Order: sequence, then C-alpha cells, then structure tokens
Amino acid sequence: MERLFVLGLDSVPYRFVEEGLLELGDFRFYELRSTNPPITVPAWAVMMTGKTAGELGVYGFRHRKPGSAESSYVVTSRSVSEPWPWDVLGSRGLRSIVVGVPPSFPPRPLKGLMVSCFLTPDRSKPYTWPSTLKREVESVSGGYVFDVKYRSDDKESIKRGLWSLAERQFRVVKRLLTTRKWDFAMYMHIGTDRVHHAFWKFFDKEHPRYPGEGNPFEDVIPEYYSLVSNLAQDLIESLPRDTRVLIVSDHGAKAMKGGFAINQWLIEEGYLKLKGEPRKPGTELTTGMIDWERTIAWAWGGYYSRVFINLKGREPEGIVEKEEYEDVVKQLKRDIEKIRGPDGEAWENTALTPHEIYPAVKGDAPDLMVYLDNLSWRPAGTLGWPSLYLEENDRGPDDAVHDWTGIIGGDPEVLGLGRPESIEGVSSLVLRHYGLEGYTQQ
Repeated sequence: MERLFVLGLDSVPYRFVEEGLLELGDFRFYELRSTNPPITVPAWAVMMTGKTAGELGVYGFRHRKPGSAESSYVVTSRSVSEPWPWDVLGSRGLRSIVVGVPPSFPPRPLKGLMVSCFLTPDRSKPYTWPSTLKREVESVSGGYVFDVKYRSDDKESIKRGLWSLAERQFRVVKRLLTTRKWDFAMYMHIGTDRVHHAFWKFFDKEHPRYPGEGNPFEDVIPEYYSLVSNLAQDLIESLPRDTRVLIVSDHGAKAMKGGFAINQWLIEEGYLKLKGEPRKPGTELTTGMIDWERTIAWAWGGYYSRVFINLKGREPEGIVEKEEYEDVVKQLKRDIEKIRGPDGEAWENTALTPHEIYPAVKGDAPDLMVYLDNLSWRPAGTLGWPSLYLEENDRGPDDAVHDWTGIIGGDPEVLGLGRPESIEGVSSLVLRHYGLEGYTQQ
C-alpha cells in the first residue's frame, strides 16, 4: 500500500498558482471550495472529518460563553469528537505522523506521532504525542515555533518570525518523515496565512491602501512563497519512493477593503441599546454596557460576524419572546442585506442562520452568520468610532480577508480517486486512498 503525505498550506488562493507564486514540481492544481465559514478553525477540522462546522459545533477559533456578550473560550482538540483520518487508519493498524493540523492542542493519542498546532499557548506546554517526542522536536528545531504575531506595525519583526517559523517547522517535519515508520502523514503550514494578513497591501496593487511601487515590503509575499515552495519541494523529494502527495488549502485570501462597525450599525438600527456612550474609538462591547431590557441583538466582529439575539429563556435578561424569534431574525436579515458601502455602493451581503446552512447545529452557535460584501469588509465589534466604515481592522494591522476558494493538487493517482470540489470531501479522498471506500464520514 502506497503512503500518502498531505501538505496543508493555510489560506493559499488559486490565483497564486496561476501567477506562479506557488511552484511545486509537476503537480496540477484545481480550485477547492472552502466551508461555511471560511475560517482556519473550523475549516481544517471540516476538511479532515468530512463534517460541517454545524455538525462539529465549531464556528471559529473562539466561542461565546452562554449568557455573556464578551466572554469566550478557545477551541481545543477536545472540541472535535468526530474521527479524524488518523483515528480510522490507526484502528486498522496504520501509523500516522500529524504536525500542525488545527485544532490539535492538547495533542490527542494516536497510533503514531503528533505535534500540535498554532493554538498551542507556548512551548512550555505538552505539545507532542507521545510527550517524549517534545525533546527531539526542540532539539531539531532549535526551539519550536507555532505561530507569529502578525498584527503589528513592526513588519521587519514579522518577516523574521515568518522565516524562522517556516525553516524550523519544515526541519522538524522532514526529520520525522525520514526517520520514522509511517503510512500516512500530514503537515499544515500556517505561515502562508500570516504573510497575507501582514503584507497583502504592500504586494497587491489593487489594494485600497497600496503604498505604491518600490515600497520596502513589496516582495515579501513572493519571497515567502519561494521559501515555502523550496522547503516543501525539498521535503517531498526526501520522502520514501512509495509516497503519494496531496496539497490543499482551507480557504483563499484577498484584500481587506476596510472594517464595518457592526455593533454601531445595530445601535443606529435600534437593535442594540447601551447604558451610555463609548468614550473612545475601539471600545470593547461588554455585558455591563448593554441595556438588556431594550436590546434585541448584538454582534461579534471577525472575518465574519456572529449575531446573537437577546432571546428570552436563553439569555439571562432576554426580551425577545420565542414566538417572535423567527420574525426578528428575518427582519434583521433583510436589514443586513441592505447595508451599503461608504459611497452608497451596493454590497453583496449574506446573513444566514446556522440551520439554513448545516444538516445539524451543535455547540454554541450564533443566531446569524453575516458576510459583508462577499467577505471583503471585515465586521468590527468595537464601538466609539466616528463612522461605521473603518479604514483598518479594529484588532490591529491586517491587510487581507479570507476568500471562498482555496486549492487542491498533487499526484494524479490520488486525485483520480475522485477529486472533491469542496473541502468537505478531502477526508473521504484520503480514506479512499487506503481502500476504505466503505467507510463514510458524511
């Protein structure tokens, strides 16, 4: 049986294949539709379990704690109860090596090896399975790196961090895949996502805040893709000859046109009432600020917005009666779809309930999932801004948003088994490679 290696490159858009930024041998690439929402967490879990975000109960990297407007908890490996491919393969005696696939902190037992993902708090935590593997990872990497702080004006520091992350992680993956026995392996690289968020406006001439040709960071994205392409090619060439390769990204990327103060809009529309006016731009919405006796809805910001209804019987001070709930949601959807741009231009807005999207809805789901102008404008949950329209992200410098289309490529022998059009089908393709057609995760 041939081995399979899956290389995950977070956020790589198909246009970068067409433009030659991503160059990996003779592999042929195709478009791959992301999930709903197209967010790193939950997208990789959706991809590798075959279940939707609703079925997993994972709608982002953090979720609201019920009863609070701002309190949240971070998704962990324990948040996903569905089997991963390495669970299925392990039950049949096959060994796997898994590095960086979110959410994988804390690392869960498997038949093989695991190094956890960018959600790992820091290197002091137990981030490998088995725990004894950590010493080798630290030694080989010279100090393992999980992520970089990418929302910063210190672009030189971000650049150094990205290069360090790529070199150290690929070094570890190569060591594990060339010195251990394995049947399946997967590595997910987060750096391609981070370089987009930190440097997209310097690279994309169509970005509304493009500083012009000859800017000092114009070539960072092409240079980083060259680095990753070379490291990935070296890794692939080092694999055993009986290895097939699959390359995927979880979603795409494009320019962030700006931010939209979604909670300020809810205030203007009469859905959200506060006890007082915010004193400065960027004020966080908190439970204590809200006049709950008069509030119908509030929202979280992010690459998409999660809107919550102040439902009686569910929220501590809910006022919306259960028999009014559907009418309130329908009216709110209509109002969101009418939101226009700063110059009155039409936007392509989408507001959907989880029950419209998913066959099952688990976990702490929002009442509405909102995409502004087809993801081009990032919803901002903070308050106190002089306008609904923000030039920048309210959470720190960020040049890019996510897009609906990523990539899938690799050996034709793998893709010929039934190339999926969306990420929900990738896990089935992996299992099909091992002759497990009868095992369905859908």
